[in-house]
Amino acid sequence: MTDWANESDDATIAAAQADDPSAMEAMTVRHDALVKFVARRYLERGLEFDDLHQLGRLGLIKAIRNFNGAFKVKFSTYAVPVIMGEIRRFLRDDGQVHVTRSIRENAAKIHLLLSEREDAPGVNEIAQALALSPEDVLLAMDSGRRVWSLTQPVTPDGTMLLQDTIGADTIPEEIEKIELERLLNSLPKSEKSLIVRRYFLEQTQTRIARDLGMSQVQVSRMESRILKRLREMAG
Repeated sequence: MTDWANESDDATIAAAQADDPSAMEAMTVRHDALVKFVARRYLERGLEFDDLHQLGRLGLIKAIRNFNGAFKVKFSTYAVPVIMGEIRRFLRDDGQVHVTRSIRENAAKIHLLLSEREDAPGVNEIAQALALSPEDVLLAMDSGRRVWSLTQPVTPDGTMLLQDTIGADTIPEEIEKIELERLLNSLPKSEKSLIVRRYFLEQTQTRIARDLGMSQVQVSRMESRILKRLREMAG
């Protein structure tokens, strides 16, 4: 069995799209932090984090299945709006969800399986055990959850409704923020600190040089090297 942990996203995605469950599991684990990051941005919309996380995971699986590397776009850049879209579709649904018989049957099977297990199997493990797709497992697990109305208050005093929180499309800006945070977190601590101080705290090179016991020229050169590497990483 291939150790997908050491393979690139492109290779792992290709295997996942060819119905390799271990590759799909590897991709969902590899990008789970991205799902959680997106999910946290919707915590004020009336849903618990676990619900948002599961919806985001469904969006991630859809992104993995539909990603096309020929477009020369990073998978994370492609996946973010798909994950957001899955969460937003749920939030925009102001009607009652019709749960089909097959979904109810799958939910019953999952409930029985979980009641017989002492551990907490993941979505892909449940899917393999019941011969279901990960999407069917997530759909069945989500079928019993409450559907929130757009008129549902999201503040204690009731002055803001769920519909008030769904406004202009900010996906492009959100993608940029998420990508920037990902790039910054990939830097060594000292380099990340320098960039944060220069561009977020707006500190001068002279002040940073004084704090670090360096010359302004050294700080300037370091900053240039870091920015160049960030641009290369961002493609």
